[in-house]
Amino acid sequence: MQNKNITSLSVVLPVYNEQDNLPALFEEIRRSIANIGKEWEVLFVDDGSKDRSLEVIKALAAEHPQVRYLAFRKNCGQSAAFAAGFQAARHEVIVTMDADLQNDPADIPAMLIEFERGYDMVIGWRAKRKDTFAKRIASKWANAIRNRLTGETVKDTGCSLKVLRTTMARRIPMFTGMHRFLPTLMKMQGATVAELKVNHRPRLHGVSKYGAFSRAKTAAFDLLAVAWMKRRYINYDIAEHN
Repeated sequence: MQNKNITSLSVVLPVYNEQDNLPALFEEIRRSIANIGKEWEVLFVDDGSKDRSLEVIKALAAEHPQVRYLAFRKNCGQSAAFAAGFQAARHEVIVTMDADLQNDPADIPAMLIEFERGYDMVIGWRAKRKDTFAKRIASKWANAIRNRLTGETVKDTGCSLKVLRTTMARRIPMFTGMHRFLPTLMKMQGATVAELKVNHRPRLHGVSKYGAFSRAKTAAFDLLAVAWMKRRYINYDIAEHN
């Protein structure tokens, strides 16, 4: 791998009913990346929130030129929010995070340093998760099954804190549940992927938008689809043309 310094990044944040977390989240992101010498933006994707999230986002955008936003007409899910954010991002690298303040923006600079070693993707590993026991067990089992069927060794593919090369992120096959398989979908394009331990914090405001086991059936079908896709995926790189 060849080291390559990046000059700009887009932080993509899916938002669904997180009004109380957004001002603090933006301020933490700003403090984390404002002085690292790179052009940056924060792109909020409001996923049909029913609270004041969009109002808060608009206020942030009016005050800070680095803030942009997209707003869905209705709730479409986290994968759709990421997909829209990937297409709308203006910079060469995308950083993804949850909007619930459990991911720590202070981890972003270290992840960018790792990325600049020559990787196409760096994913966070929540070594000490601050979730309920049920969510930790469900995540552990999901990671194990996902790795077994996709041939991966990823410790924590469910962590939303990731750094991705924008050109590759935009080529990811888009489907509901896509966000659970980002490392595999990137590797299908030939991406090099690294993992880095990151901080994880307890939720202070709002509630989790899904139960620990409520999506197991849907996730199982998604997993079978990705395992099939990995075997059948066509990937080519044109060397010359006229």
